[in-house]
Amino acid sequence: MEPLSRFLSPRAIVVIGGGTWCESVVRQCRDTGFSGPIWPVHPKKSQVGGLPAYPDLASLPGTPDAAFIGVNRELSVQIAGELSAMGCGGAVCFAAGFSEAISELSDGDALQAQLVAAAGKMRILGPNCYGIVNALDGVALWPDRHGLVPCDSGVAVIGQSSNVLINLTMQRRGLPLAAVVAAGNQAQTSMADLGIALLEDPRITALGLHIEGISDLPAFERLARRAQELGKPIVALKVGSSQQAQEAAVSHTASLTGSDAGARALLRRLGMAQVDTASELVETLKLLHVTGGLASVRIASASCSGGEASLMADMGEVVGIEYPALDETRKSALRAALGPKVALANPLDYNTYIWGDEDALTATFTALCNADLALGCVVLDYPRDDRFAAPEYDQVLRAVAATRQATGTPMALVSLLAEGLPESVATKAIQMGITPLCGMADALRAIRAAAQIGQGAKGSAPVLMPQGGHGASRVFSEAEAKALLSQAGIRVPKSTRAACAQSAGSSAAQIGFPVVLKGEGIAHKTEAGAVALNLGSAQAVTQAAANMPAQSFLVEEMITGTVAELLIGVTRDAAHGFVLTLGLGGILTELIRDTASLLIPASRDEIRNALSGLRTGALLTGYRGRPGADLDAVLDTVLALQDMVQTHADRLHEIEINPLICRACGAVAADALIRMEESA
Repeated sequence: MEPLSRFLSPRAIVVIGGGTWCESVVRQCRDTGFSGPIWPVHPKKSQVGGLPAYPDLASLPGTPDAAFIGVNRELSVQIAGELSAMGCGGAVCFAAGFSEAISELSDGDALQAQLVAAAGKMRILGPNCYGIVNALDGVALWPDRHGLVPCDSGVAVIGQSSNVLINLTMQRRGLPLAAVVAAGNQAQTSMADLGIALLEDPRITALGLHIEGISDLPAFERLARRAQELGKPIVALKVGSSQQAQEAAVSHTASLTGSDAGARALLRRLGMAQVDTASELVETLKLLHVTGGLASVRIASASCSGGEASLMADMGEVVGIEYPALDETRKSALRAALGPKVALANPLDYNTYIWGDEDALTATFTALCNADLALGCVVLDYPRDDRFAAPEYDQVLRAVAATRQATGTPMALVSLLAEGLPESVATKAIQMGITPLCGMADALRAIRAAAQIGQGAKGSAPVLMPQGGHGASRVFSEAEAKALLSQAGIRVPKSTRAACAQSAGSSAAQIGFPVVLKGEGIAHKTEAGAVALNLGSAQAVTQAAANMPAQSFLVEEMITGTVAELLIGVTRDAAHGFVLTLGLGGILTELIRDTASLLIPASRDEIRNALSGLRTGALLTGYRGRPGADLDAVLDTVLALQDMVQTHADRLHEIEINPLICRACGAVAADALIRMEESA
């Protein structure tokens, strides 16, 4: 396969087609500053985009490194074959009507396969995509406007929506955007392939991804490994919530997870930051470009307004930002800079006593940020530059730069409103080594995201991907499910099955009272009135059975000594693997929604950390004098369930223990649900 570097940074370009789009590609390449030859090809036109056109590929004066194919889908296949035969490095396939349109065009999949076959070793981008803009080398194989300007270094963004990418190039927040690539259908060249090639370029500092779906998970794992080796951060905006992981789902777990939880777990595992909006993506990329990522969410904040300081504190608490309290050394230095009238705190309102005094501003920011911090922030909104000159605001900017030099702490300007930092100021700040963060809410979320970089499971095993699992599945009875759990080494209650209400009473006597009675064949028993607890006699069991909407019953020992109830579930996610969900169990599971998701296989430490990160995690360790649970027994249970999933990965659809009764000594699976295909 041709190296992507040749395609992404070509020395000669060919544009095939004569329509408006191809005219635009020629003009965009010239306007972006491409200095190499651009060869339009059209069988009838003498000019395309103001340049002389060649009648066919055979007439070209040389071999192109990159091509833009702007003809219909059938002809695109033929052209791809001709380009490959002449040794072209890669081609953008602009045409639509391939696999993305399979519902309307039944031959879309077949035609896409023909395109890939025709390309051979030549790289194909798309089909159904706009292509590439590379501002580092002046390349614009792109049939529309874009907002990139020539630069020496910057970030790259890869996306699956060309229009989203166009909008990102038009940002006015000072982001040094070096390249954008539209991946299209990824018929041959994947987003991960493109990401690795871009990160290999020493001029690219960070990578942003706009992901609608992940089709090749092992490739994404390779991208993450290479990014870690190069020390370059990745941030992703993941959109789209398919129902793949929830089709025919019957467990509580499936309703709590879905593909979004799988995607979040995957990105976290791979050490990629995740954001939820396009503006957060832009702000995070700026922070990554300047800092390379943050060591933590511990920051300091300074502003000349108590209102801004309060907003930083309140918004920061919502997104999980930490403002370490001031130690005596910092307090002493701040008091010397600010005098006795200013209340000292973090976030700091330094008031307006020192406004206009650049030395005092520098002393204040230096005193505040001379500590073990991931980032120092100074809140500053410039006045409208179309109405006011603001030289005193530039004093703050210079003081922030001096603080970075004096303390070594990464520094950021944070505006309350996005328009509070004009593009010219943002650009100047980056040149001074300061991150301009536009809009306080986006800024704080960007800080949190930048602190996620590299926190994945380094050296972890590849994600367990579902194999097979496309046949008909059935919900196993609770007795069958618990038998499988028991075989896997998971503690379950003593139990027996009863075919009628009368035999349920006599069976209970054999187990010993008190007992639990459950109606069989019902997925959510509590909601259906098919569970009765703490029954103390055979007569009580018989009466309870008669009142249940069931024909057969499961009689179990009553587990006592409960410290906490957990949900442990696994759902099959075709795109991201098997999603392991841990959370508060029992009847309040979906109401409280206190869960954490991991991908299988997860390590014991990852599982422990996920449990401790739950809002209700203190129930496991002891809360207000209550005893703690046997955490080792809980971890043993989760790992045993994980082993069971790996054993049955070819046919398992979902499995859930809810609740796992956690006791001071041991843990017991009190209820279980399994949906799985029959074994061959």
